[in-house]
Amino acid sequence: MTRWEYETLRPPRDETQKEAEDPKAELNQLGAEGWEFVETIDYEGGGTKYLVFKRPAQSGEPV
Repeated sequence: MTRWEYETLRPPRDETQKEAEDPKAELNQLGAEGWEFVETIDYEGGGTKYLVFKRPAQSGEPV
């Protein structure tokens, strides 16, 4: 059975609560570390609050 570990990234936001910058550098870094994008957690009124990633947990690592 595969065990997973999860990571979240909060996109940069400006004062209007909309995404202010492209988080491409952070996304590329997470991809290089083996993280795979899973889904978003959105604000009720619209906009993305968190990006959710997962990767298989390494043997012996606490999750």
